[in-house]
Amino acid sequence: MSSSILNPASAIIATTALIAFSGLAGLLIRPATFGQKFAAAIGIPASAVGFCSAVLMLVRQQHAGYVIDWSLPFGVCEIGLDPLSSFFLLPVFLVTFCGTLYGLGYWPATHHRTTAPGMTFFYGLLPAAMAMVVMARNGALLLIAWEIMALSAFFLLIMEHSDHEVRKAGTVYLLTTHTGTAALIVLFSLLHATTGSFLFPVQGSLVVTGQTATLIFLLALFGFGAKAGIMPMHFWLPSAHANAPSHASAMMSGVMLKMGIYGILRFLTFCPHKPLWWGGLLIVAGILSALLGICFAAVQTDIKRLLAYSSIENIGIITTGMGMTMIGEATATPSLILLGLSGALLHVLNHSLFKPLLFFGAGGIIHNTGTRIVSRMGGLAREMRTSALFFFVGAVAICGLPPLNGFAGEFLLYIGFFREAHAPIPVMVLGVPALALVGGMATIAFVKLYGTVYLGTPRSREAAHPHELSLGMLIPMGLLAFLCIVGGLVPTLFLALVQPVIAMLVPSALSGAKLPASINLFPLFGAGLMAAAGIVWLLIKKNLNVRKVAADSTWGCGYRAPTPRMQYTGAAFSEFWAGLTRGLSRCLTQKPTPEGIAPKAGPFIYTPEETILERIINPLLEVAGIGCAFVRRLQHGQLHIYMLYIFITLTLLITWVR
Repeated sequence: MSSSILNPASAIIATTALIAFSGLAGLLIRPATFGQKFAAAIGIPASAVGFCSAVLMLVRQQHAGYVIDWSLPFGVCEIGLDPLSSFFLLPVFLVTFCGTLYGLGYWPATHHRTTAPGMTFFYGLLPAAMAMVVMARNGALLLIAWEIMALSAFFLLIMEHSDHEVRKAGTVYLLTTHTGTAALIVLFSLLHATTGSFLFPVQGSLVVTGQTATLIFLLALFGFGAKAGIMPMHFWLPSAHANAPSHASAMMSGVMLKMGIYGILRFLTFCPHKPLWWGGLLIVAGILSALLGICFAAVQTDIKRLLAYSSIENIGIITTGMGMTMIGEATATPSLILLGLSGALLHVLNHSLFKPLLFFGAGGIIHNTGTRIVSRMGGLAREMRTSALFFFVGAVAICGLPPLNGFAGEFLLYIGFFREAHAPIPVMVLGVPALALVGGMATIAFVKLYGTVYLGTPRSREAAHPHELSLGMLIPMGLLAFLCIVGGLVPTLFLALVQPVIAMLVPSALSGAKLPASINLFPLFGAGLMAAAGIVWLLIKKNLNVRKVAADSTWGCGYRAPTPRMQYTGAAFSEFWAGLTRGLSRCLTQKPTPEGIAPKAGPFIYTPEETILERIINPLLEVAGIGCAFVRRLQHGQLHIYMLYIFITLTLLITWVR
């Protein structure tokens, strides 16, 4: 019994159940404050134990399997843990730990009496469903967990359902996620028809060829890719992440998107032979997602939409690494397999650190200013120094700049593309300028964001009197910022968590290739960079102390009283880039028309448009609505008419069968 209790696999299953039901107290017990604290008292230590257990299983490369006794007609129900599952459990438990603690300060039950119980319940149910997704070894069980995950995220998203924009975002999300689920139902039905069981095929045992192989791959890419946010299946993501509460956005962006990545990787383990064009398609989809995602992010005026579009960019980088791995398998190039898979998995882990950190920071900003519009912020760093520092760490990390963790995964992909200059597919070297362009655009987007939000002077009355976040909100931000620094200075620690997954998926890659030796120089390089920055800062401070420095107002270009309106706004900062990408990232502008000798002030409205949703999806839905209008005419509400329909249908079926 004691050995069973100490078994990390049993601990993971137990903590998943505790997290799933932790929010029941908030629904059943009053007052809501007690229920929220009770859920946190269960969820925080449970997620910590689950995280440590997943790390232990991953390092030991342990496998575990359990059979669930159920009466559903889908064969044997099995759950299991292997290095791939354990790896994807890391962000699930880590972000749950941080988000639950953060939510106590961000969404306190004392201020949200009506919504706090639902928020607490679904914030526990969502990570538990995601944990079950990665542990499921039966297609039907995965679909059940997948649907619970989707609906939990939906209810978190529409928590403030009195807002029309929130309801619209929830509708788009629900339609998209169920479309992807429909593709997964067809996928697992085809797998059942091929293997005769809903159990996952043994690794490398799925032998399908021709049109069947193509169909199941495209179904997997569409069904799982829609959840991951791979373009062009991304259009639900910006509005969903923008309108959800910030700690829910952190969970959705930092973890839920990775469930789509996990699904694709798990499907690929079934297939022993992967055609070259599968990898090429993933690389093209990944680079397009990265480029277009950061294009859209650079022109956003809503802080959370900007972060949401940057998630699409990062998912594109991960998808590019998976495509590189598949091309390496198809061309028997171990170095390409190792670099692509290491870069992709390392970026999965890194993105699950800096993206929740940024969403937590955005929540604190919105909490202070009461708005998501960047152009109404400014000067927040004066009173929010600690949170501004943590947000700065996340911003540098997401730009892929050394010495933080976002650089490490992209560095491996750069090396992979460079090595292909003299390899079987030299055209892949074009991935280098594509990734460089993505990195440059990300820097533009986040320099704009950080500078407009934290620097300068307040642009609105709400931004003029900010306050530092509570300790409960700062602790999870500080933990994630610390891990971003550790992952950048010592990436070999994170690579130690990646290598067991590679050993499971493609063991030949570790024996036939090695990671570049330069990865071991990251601690020296990062420490030197930080030391150089510290020396420069000390010299500047010493120089200022020696000289007599007087404070004065900024030069006002001839105006006697400069105002905050004279600062660059976020829209002005990205105007040049918006002009270059006008065909992709359409921005609707409404300018005031001056009339008379002394024209009155008028509003200037700058609204970035979701091109695919507004220009493609919505017109298609309108056409479908016209077709459905004809079908609605058949619904008369008269019983004898419905009986006639049934009679005609049965007659046609009998005739067709005969």
